[in-house]
Amino acid sequence: MATTVVTDESFDTDVLKASGTVVVDFWAEWCGPCKMIAPALEEISEEMGEQVKIAKLNIDENQNMAMKYGVRSIPTLILFKDGEPVSTQIGAAPKNKLADWIRTAS
Repeated sequence: MATTVVTDESFDTDVLKASGTVVVDFWAEWCGPCKMIAPALEEISEEMGEQVKIAKLNIDENQNMAMKYGVRSIPTLILFKDGEPVSTQIGAAPKNKLADWIRTAS
């Protein structure tokens, strides 16, 4: 399963009403570390398949959700379990660390 793009408007349906685990990547085009982890998130999404949905939210285009969840630096990853935020990862990390964080938190 590839990553999904979410917006302020689709966040409720795509993240909060989703069953299971959703990881939201709060990112921006100008963010170097965000670009560094993007391929790792794509690979994790493919490898973990139905176990996790990875959603990407561009904070420049969708500021409401970033403000609501207190995103102050990017990349910030928030793991939602059945619509509730349960864990946060701030900053870039290697693929294996991100995958371990997702497995542990979900």
